[in-house]
Amino acid sequence: MKRGFAAILGLGILIASAATLGAAPALKPFERGTWQGVLRGHAGRPTLVHFWGVTCGPCKVELPLLGQFAKDHPGIDVVTISADLVPNLPAATQSMLDKAGLSSTENFIFNDGFVERLRFEIDPAWQGDIPRTMLISRDGTITTIEGSAEMADLEKWSGQQLATH
Repeated sequence: MKRGFAAILGLGILIASAATLGAAPALKPFERGTWQGVLRGHAGRPTLVHFWGVTCGPCKVELPLLGQFAKDHPGIDVVTISADLVPNLPAATQSMLDKAGLSSTENFIFNDGFVERLRFEIDPAWQGDIPRTMLISRDGTITTIEGSAEMADLEKWSGQQLATH
């Protein structure tokens, strides 16, 4: 019993140390009310919110491009939300984010058995199609891109956002 407790304690210290050393933030659960928290947390800052999924083919192509976008545009907040209809293991989700270069951004995973309810909070008209990108301007104006985003469009939007500051 002491050995098991020591192992758990050691793991806790290791996790705490990794957090202290600036390790990637943990994948956060996206639950009821999270969307309003995201909006409040990024208010006044240009923010790209990308909805994607582990089982989404176009998402696998788009994620690395968004990883490069995040790296090239430190003045733009990037938030990803894994919104698969079929729940996925957090480890698979985190692995894809890591490979895409998005592990240092704010990342969420749908964590509610009623995904329709979560989608409705974000946009009552959203039927669940992914990928989906929402561009939130400094003034709170939201532009939604259904399907894969064109990088040229993201560049144009980010230029407009950064020029107005």
